[in-house]
Amino acid sequence: MKVAVKDIVNTITQDEMDAGKLQSQFSIDVSEGSKVTLPEAFESIVRLDLVKLAVASSRANRRQAYGSRPHVGKRRPMSGMKHSVEWWGKGRGVSRIMRRTGQRRGAQNPHTLGGRRAHGPKVEKNWSRKLNLKERRAARNAALAATVSMDTVAARGHRVDDDVAHLPIVLGNYSEVVDGKTTEYDIEAFNHGSATRKAIAIFDQLGLGGDLDRARNGRKIRAGKATMRGRVHKTPKSVLLVVKEKAGLAQAVRNLPGVDVVAAKDLCAEDLAPGGDVGRLTVFTKSALEALN
Repeated sequence: MKVAVKDIVNTITQDEMDAGKLQSQFSIDVSEGSKVTLPEAFESIVRLDLVKLAVASSRANRRQAYGSRPHVGKRRPMSGMKHSVEWWGKGRGVSRIMRRTGQRRGAQNPHTLGGRRAHGPKVEKNWSRKLNLKERRAARNAALAATVSMDTVAARGHRVDDDVAHLPIVLGNYSEVVDGKTTEYDIEAFNHGSATRKAIAIFDQLGLGGDLDRARNGRKIRAGKATMRGRVHKTPKSVLLVVKEKAGLAQAVRNLPGVDVVAAKDLCAEDLAPGGDVGRLTVFTKSALEALN
């Protein structure tokens, strides 16, 4: 399977007034360059079961262990064990539970008010889930194959312009025209002067601006207690950019809402199918495709 790479020419203009120079304006021209052959992984069978299994394994292996600390020595006591208590001893005809000092109210036991948890989570529990290497690679290849289908990408909720003829989008040569002088740069290392604004202009011209707006406008406050734990906002997933090395281009687009950047050597099923849903809108650089081969 062959696709044409996108050669990009950025014409930069900057007006000047008495007070100084204004903000630079970018005029992007995208043309189809030479065709490249996609790796064999793009022709794999889409195995939804393998993709979901690989994503669940990745999430489980990242899961952070949590649990209560036992009340030992001079450590800070755990929840439910913070009262000064005493035992009345035998022979009073009452249950043998700890009582608050100077009171009759029970404390510390799981069935008492304000007591500790009966069988709480333990830190030593192992949450990881093993997945065979061949299964993990097959899941990644299946997720890669799903990124080629326009219907699958649209069904996942991504928005692309009607003039986008094929997927995936492959970035080729990049050059800038300033004052009539053309300079060619490596697309992965073009981070020089308003790089994020240039990346937005490039994505808009490639027909991906609607999906960036969807992610930006879809950012919302998460419900529940996660707002107290550093996970306040929830942002929809947008474009996934696959590069050979995380250099200037990766630094330019990583601030965009919903946009993720991953190196080709680190590409996995969870990057291509967040939550186990295949068909993420993916953009590759020409060097990244060569690295995948």
